[in-house]
Amino acid sequence: MSKLRIHKDDVVVVISGKNKGRVGKVLEVRPTEERVIVEGVAIVKRHVKRQGEQAGRIVEREAAIHVSNVALWDADNKRRLKSALRVQEDGTKVRVDRKTGQRI
Repeated sequence: MSKLRIHKDDVVVVISGKNKGRVGKVLEVRPTEERVIVEGVAIVKRHVKRQGEQAGRIVEREAAIHVSNVALWDADNKRRLKSALRVQEDGTKVRVDRKTGQRI
């Protein structure tokens, strides 16, 4: 298991696969599997059995994709970001953009 540079609520762009180019918010991060679930990306259909009074149905939801297939997205400049960790004076670590040095 490795520490991922993608966190929940980050905006990412898919960089490979059939959903390449789609942008969405990270809904869930699974570090042990090295996968993320991105809003509106990798939609799959799941059949749900009936539960009591509720009838069975087909549900569409997001599937997990590998973290190597996504990159951080800068909506202001419409470009992909590479992140780096910087240690501040008080000892806390923050993610910064490698190109501009701005905090993510």
